[in-house]
Amino acid sequence: MEDCLFCRIIEGKLPAKVVMENEHLVVIEDIAPVAPLHLLIIPRKHVVNALDLGPGDGEMLAAVYRAAAEIARAKGIAEEGFRIVNNNNAGAGQSVFHIHFHLLAGRKLTWPPG
Repeated sequence: MEDCLFCRIIEGKLPAKVVMENEHLVVIEDIAPVAPLHLLIIPRKHVVNALDLGPGDGEMLAAVYRAAAEIARAKGIAEEGFRIVNNNNAGAGQSVFHIHFHLLAGRKLTWPPG
């Protein structure tokens, strides 16, 4: 999608601090972090949000969670704990309408998050 911020980052048309990438996704540092570790896991496939996922998107979603686990282990935060957040639509805080997942860690994450 030409006007999608994350599609432009994935295509290399906009700069970002890339932490990891593979055939399914790109992981970047969030530009406005809310935790000491705040990464965005962005699938390469443009899907607006969870409401638009289809039957063929299971492998993409599995890749998101595998990447989160790999990063958590590599960054030494797996045992301490981390959170994966996915916001769907503006009322839930989604501001870029390309499905993505926030990986948060490095501080006490309280519950409920709201």
